[in-house]
Amino acid sequence: MSNGAYRRILLKLSGEALMGEDAYGINKGTIDSIVDEISKVVATGVQLAIVIGGGNIFRGVALGASGMDRATADYMGMIATVMNALALQDAMRQKNIEARVQSALRIDQVVEPYIRPKAIRYLEEGKALIFAAGTGNPFFTTDTAAALRGAEIGAEIVLKATKVDGIYSADPFMVADATRFETLSFDEAISKNLRVMDATAFALCRDQRLPIRVIRLLKPGALLRAAQGESEGTLVHV
Repeated sequence: MSNGAYRRILLKLSGEALMGEDAYGINKGTIDSIVDEISKVVATGVQLAIVIGGGNIFRGVALGASGMDRATADYMGMIATVMNALALQDAMRQKNIEARVQSALRIDQVVEPYIRPKAIRYLEEGKALIFAAGTGNPFFTTDTAAALRGAEIGAEIVLKATKVDGIYSADPFMVADATRFETLSFDEAISKNLRVMDATAFALCRDQRLPIRVIRLLKPGALLRAAQGESEGTLVHV
């Protein structure tokens, strides 16, 4: 039983988060640090599901824009998320965290297909769950997949883990005086075109009354504090 603020959480990780300081791929030290932060949450009894992106291996939108068919590029990106999910699962197992991977694309020799009742059962059994291949459809981002899966499994919040500690009025790496928001409504986030998540994901979470908290992934203890309901990063709510 969870002793935190939330019983069930959906964590959204970008593929780029796995790169560390590398130009592409998966950095072993970085993925170990991510799993260390995840382990603190799992230890509290929180039911944790994760949606992972694939941008560290393949960016479908970028290649689509340079001439590749967009749907083909997006399917390639989905396969990249399966690779990341397997790497994350292995890293979690090395830290004695029991984890399962479910894919929206059928690759039965490698991972299980996404089956909602089975996913919920895994969570209730205390297993961490990693969702791969986005929604299984082109033209949808893994942010939208996070909103969709979060709603489907009855998550109480979506935690979006990024390189910055919340949502800012502008890119804080480019604009020195960018202002960080403590809280935002979904309508404000959409109207201000704050692109920490895409508008489809914001709208879906708004309609399902599923709050989003944006945190810095590798800030020590940030994930745990967010899971316990503390004021970490930026909260987007109805």
